[in-house]
Amino acid sequence: MGAAEERDGVSLTNLDQPLFEGADAAKRDLVDYLDAVRDRILPQLAGRPLSVVRVLRGQDAFMQKNVPKYTPDWVRTTRVWAEASKRQVDYALCDDRRTLLWFANQRAVEYHVPLSRVDDRQRPTHLVLDLDPPEGEPFSSVVGAAHLVRRALADAGLTGAVKTSGAKGVHVFVPVDASDDDAAAATRALAARAERLDPTIATTAYLREERGGKVFLDSTRAYGATVVAAYSPRVRPGTPVSFPVSWDDLDRITPSDFTLRTAPGLLGDADPWRAGLPAPQALPEDLVEEGRAIPVARVVAMHEGKRRARERRD
Repeated sequence: MGAAEERDGVSLTNLDQPLFEGADAAKRDLVDYLDAVRDRILPQLAGRPLSVVRVLRGQDAFMQKNVPKYTPDWVRTTRVWAEASKRQVDYALCDDRRTLLWFANQRAVEYHVPLSRVDDRQRPTHLVLDLDPPEGEPFSSVVGAAHLVRRALADAGLTGAVKTSGAKGVHVFVPVDASDDDAAAATRALAARAERLDPTIATTAYLREERGGKVFLDSTRAYGATVVAAYSPRVRPGTPVSFPVSWDDLDRITPSDFTLRTAPGLLGDADPWRAGLPAPQALPEDLVEEGRAIPVARVVAMHEGKRRARERRD
């Protein structure tokens, strides 16, 4: 099992256990990685209600939002009303190395946060477009769609930064100074504009069967939705991490280039995510107005699902 260690007052146990099947890493590798990138990942987590994906030995991965009863009293928490489950949820706030190490010892592999901070939940700091490739298509298809998003941003007078999702796709982040309603509308409009630039590559169709083998431009990351943080590992074969890339390098990389083992060496002393993010930007009024007229994709899909269910019953 390996001897227990202690860092920053946190007891680290069972460090030589495999992290999960196919991880090509032990729990020690997770702890060492998060400790190595703590000055980069903590600014992405600080002040935001944290959801983690944990992988306990011999169990399937699961997402944890509510902190467990045995959480140390020095872990800061915040209580948030969850509309979906109609209950209060006590989320952790991962603001320091000690808390990050505690989560690593809990075998928390993935770190997901909302787009707003706990002290101003109605004003997101970013809008996000999540680009998801169709099953079996190469990463190059996502790259083409990402460049469409970049063009749509430029046409609107905006700029953003891009990172791998750590899975198959990419996330485009746009720092904004806006309300949550305006940011959500602008996200929908940007996705629609990118789709119009080349509808043979990209689609905003929420239902998978309607995407026609195109890259999905997911514009639903708004309000309370979460996104995996930059530098977070993922529960995927080889334990890739969500890694910042420059727009110029996007055509030359694949998500598997960035793993729990390789990322620290690639980073050196740099923080490319912080360096690549522009300053918060005001949203153009025409972009927001266009987005307000676009229905929320998830709601449209829900109604379409109900309609199809009625047809089957009839």
